Amino acid sequence: MIKERFIGYVEDSIKQNWEIEALSNYKGQGFSYKEIAEKILKLHMLFEKAGIKEGDKVSLVGKNSANWCTAYLATVTYGAIIVPILPDFKPEDLVNIINHSDSKMLVIDRTLMEKLDYKDLPAVNTVLYTEEFEYANGKKKEVKELLENIDKAFEEKYPDLKPEMIKFSGIDNEELAVISYTSGTTGFSKGVMVPHRSLAANIRFAQNNMPLEPGDKIVSFLPLAHTYGCAFEFLFPFTYGCHITILTKTPSPQIILQAFKEIRPRLILSVPLVVEKIYKKQLQPVLRKPMMRVLLALPGINSVLMKSIRKKLFESFGGNFHEMVIGGAAFNADVEKFFKKIKFPFTVGYGMTECGPLISYASWDTTKLGASGRPVDTLEVTIDSSDPLKEVGEIILRGDNVMLGYYKNEKATKEIIDEDGWMHTGDLGIMDKDKNIFIKGRSKSMLLGPSGKNIYPEEIESLINNQYLVAETVIISEDNKLVALVYPDYEQMKKDGISKDKLEDIYAGTRKEVNERLPSYMNVSKFRIHDEEFVKTPKRSIKRFLYIKK
Repeated sequence: MIKERFIGYVEDSIKQNWEIEALSNYKGQGFSYKEIAEKILKLHMLFEKAGIKEGDKVSLVGKNSANWCTAYLATVTYGAIIVPILPDFKPEDLVNIINHSDSKMLVIDRTLMEKLDYKDLPAVNTVLYTEEFEYANGKKKEVKELLENIDKAFEEKYPDLKPEMIKFSGIDNEELAVISYTSGTTGFSKGVMVPHRSLAANIRFAQNNMPLEPGDKIVSFLPLAHTYGCAFEFLFPFTYGCHITILTKTPSPQIILQAFKEIRPRLILSVPLVVEKIYKKQLQPVLRKPMMRVLLALPGINSVLMKSIRKKLFESFGGNFHEMVIGGAAFNADVEKFFKKIKFPFTVGYGMTECGPLISYASWDTTKLGASGRPVDTLEVTIDSSDPLKEVGEIILRGDNVMLGYYKNEKATKEIIDEDGWMHTGDLGIMDKDKNIFIKGRSKSMLLGPSGKNIYPEEIESLINNQYLVAETVIISEDNKLVALVYPDYEQMKKDGISKDKLEDIYAGTRKEVNERLPSYMNVSKFRIHDEEFVKTPKRSIKRFLYIKK
């Protein structure tokens, strides 16, 4: 088992980076590592007064902010278990998760608490607002009294706080640190139990392999309640002494790019959706112009143009980063090829909440086209097939990153982790001789073609989603034929003055173009217009089961 401890990483970073900036809200207040340490210790005092012990659960619900991060750190360094919950969940789902997790304390945004009824949370003895950690509700008056005099009480306990005084819980690495919920609905709540060793394994790998130095700037815009954004836009850079600027509102690509230009981060984390949108809206229209196509066909000019495009794209992301790491979902194959062609410094990683999240990664200059990196050093990863180099099989793994199981759901745990400790990811892929992982799709979404060949709808969807006037797609099978449900890009249609009655003819040409790039057994028989945006999970994955006919 890994010897490094997550709490040790936090302690060391605070001690070593005492005076420098740690967390800032975008266009708002910032806090040094010393100030974050003070806030953590004040919360520890409140936890103690509220009767919170090591192993107790604390739910955290709210938008990304410096205080959100502080509450997370305070909980885990106390030895309690943090339950970060997406603020996007409906009120009834929030109540269900808080109760299902057996949380004794709730830290929540004021506006979200206004939608809940404290009487519906019987196990919760204290509620604090994330805004300045004000008292909201509770069963222990002494917590409210302490809060009213917290600065005085802190001065009495720590009259002259120094870096060497920072010492948090010594809780064992195998103990539970985080419960991360992938669903909120009653009866379907799956709380992923992430242990301390998983957090430590993710951070150790990032520190050894991702290019950052103390004082470097980071922009955090991914949901921190998810393990991907939490681990690599917050925990890893915090333990490395970086300055993290947090976009507190759900940002549009325009706001994200504006923040990048102002802050000029040294490492960029992104989901494919943001990058693909920038490519489709800003680069593709230029590349499709007839004159540009002619110029790109000329070898000498092609090279100059590609360098110019790379420079402009690099500058649009702040122009100061070592690498862009893309993860969280499949990356569009056409966009990936183009980025590779212009030598843009990006890489695609692979992870799951159940691994806290990292499974594989390779630096931008060593990664292979179409691959999702190589297994991290704390995991044993293999392909469950007779020939992992050529025959697609399920990706299975075991090691320090792997969760303890699903909270209060032994049945679901046994379905994913077998008796030998192998976790079955549900993802299908192959692995080459250099251990590069090539993901083909999800086992649950795989379709059987008319000829008996396996079809991975994600590959076709990736191709269609890159086409003109297509926003998103779901591939389904009907009468042994593939049908594309297409949600049109209404924004682009309005911009170009194209009416809906023209779509059928345009899509007929698109379908023909797409099929020419696919093997015959993967050809799409028709496009069917889907008028509404597809229903998605909080992680922005389409709930494809809703569109498959029984």
